[in-house]
Amino acid sequence: MSGATDLWGEWRKHGAQGMSGAQALAAEIDRIAREGGIATPVTAKRGLSARLRYLNSRPGRTVLDRNGISTRLLRSWDRGARPSRDKLDAVDKAYQEHRRANLVRSGALKRLLDDGGRGRRIEIYPVDQTLVEEKRRRPTVSERSVQARYIWDDAVDAWSRGDMSALDEIWDDVITDLDSDYAAYAYVGHIGIGA
Repeated sequence: MSGATDLWGEWRKHGAQGMSGAQALAAEIDRIAREGGIATPVTAKRGLSARLRYLNSRPGRTVLDRNGISTRLLRSWDRGARPSRDKLDAVDKAYQEHRRANLVRSGALKRLLDDGGRGRRIEIYPVDQTLVEEKRRRPTVSERSVQARYIWDDAVDAWSRGDMSALDEIWDDVITDLDSDYAAYAYVGHIGIGA
């Protein structure tokens, strides 16, 4: 891997806790993609019905089938059979998978993050060094904030493919704006995207 992943070397060697910037970026995009969906839990009749309505299309049924929910099983539920917890979880997983694909395909996620070319602000929280022996701690690394523009199309594409190498390069571009401090943010505790 290139970019930010190599900047701090053996950063966990003495007990620092965190993740690569690419991992944090992927996790935060994933969080944003999950927000705004159906809020009612799949365990409630209303939540299950809403998810099944969302998945009621040829692509949606394909995703259901891939997650072990057949048309025959759906018919049995219509006739009064109660779905098991595993099958409810499979419906929820199919819903999240299909919704994620729709957000990427439609460009809605890119538009949200790009914000008309203004981009989104990324709050960067440094790795947690509380378990690191005092003499081995890096000098105090503070929280930082960066306005990220023009990265979101590539970031969403890389996230949707699960391409951590591309996200690593994108993260490297983001932190280079931090001038000489950028190596301290190759690994982070977590990040937050204002979306």
